[in-house]
Amino acid sequence: MLPYKVLTFLIVTIIVSMLVLACSDPTNGSDKTVNAVQQAHSKILTVYKSASCGCCGLWSKNMDINGFKTIAVNRDNLTEFKSSNGIPVKYHSCHTALSREGFVFEGHVPAKFIKKFLEEKPEGAIGLSVPGMPLGSPGMEQGEQFTPYKVVLLKADGSVSVYAEVNSLKGQY
Repeated sequence: MLPYKVLTFLIVTIIVSMLVLACSDPTNGSDKTVNAVQQAHSKILTVYKSASCGCCGLWSKNMDINGFKTIAVNRDNLTEFKSSNGIPVKYHSCHTALSREGFVFEGHVPAKFIKKFLEEKPEGAIGLSVPGMPLGSPGMEQGEQFTPYKVVLLKADGSVSVYAEVNSLKGQY
C-alpha cells in the first residue's frame, strides 16, 4: 500500500496531465504541450532510503531546490532493491532514486548531471552512481570541506564508465 502523500501526489499528477492534454489544441502546439508534460514527469524522482538516514533527506532537498520533485520511500532491504535495479554492489551508496522512465541515480549524484543524463539518455545506460558518500557532495556538505569524486555511468550490460569528474565544490553545481 502506498503512503497517503505518495498516492495523493500520483493522483493529482495524473489528473493535471489529463487536463493539460485534454485542453490543448491539437492543431496549435500540442507537441509542445506533450513535451512539457513529459519533461515534468521526468523531473520526478522516487528516493528509496533508510528511515534513519539524514543525508538522504538533505540530498532530496537539494534535488527539490534544483528543479526536481522527490518522493521519499523508506525501505528495509535496500541492498536487495539496488541489486534488483541493476546497480553493482561496488557502486552502492545510501539511497537510490528512480526516475519515472526507470533510470537509477545511486547516491549523492548532483542535479546537474541527472538533468544532463535525462536529456541525453545515453544508449545502453541504466543510470548514474556516486559510490560511497563523498564529503562535500550534495547532501554531504560540511562547509568548505570537499573530497573529489567521480560520477559513474551504469550500463545495462553491467559495465561502467566515468560520466563526470567533480574536483571542486563549485564543479557540481
